[in-house]
Amino acid sequence: MAEAIPEFGQKREHEERRDGGCGIIFDPAQRAFAVGKRELDGMLMLYGGGVSADEDIQEGVLREVREESGLHDFLRVEKVGSVLTHYRNNVKEVNRVAHATCFLMILQSADTLPLALEDHEKFALTWVPASEILEDWKSRNENEDYSHWIYFMENALGMLRELGYEPLET
Repeated sequence: MAEAIPEFGQKREHEERRDGGCGIIFDPAQRAFAVGKRELDGMLMLYGGGVSADEDIQEGVLREVREESGLHDFLRVEKVGSVLTHYRNNVKEVNRVAHATCFLMILQSADTLPLALEDHEKFALTWVPASEILEDWKSRNENEDYSHWIYFMENALGMLRELGYEPLET
């Protein structure tokens, strides 16, 4: 029997299906997380995106992370979980439903490769503690568009602690 996955967000009319995933990227040297800070409004974004049906989900998410952040030197990559999520993609102005898979990516080094951003991807790599990320998402979550990211981050923090890492608290 297939395992039930959590469902997040508010169902909306005319949802487009776009499966994919995201990476929660942790640098043990800085004890902080890599996120994209959106140019438009300063929102902190996880790196990730859509994955083709013929693409392995982990490889697709790693590709998205490399293209968007330039980060590529990972010591460890672990699946955090999968969810079904409903959300509004404000940049593309569409309602989405997605089977989203998140991976915890622990960096070996913070070396970067050149970026391969799409026209709508206007954000810059920044390093912040989990508390700042969670505070940002919770403050913007009135329509539950970020509930799945909050779920993933909280689970990733537990995984990091089990692995012996101590992320910055503030």
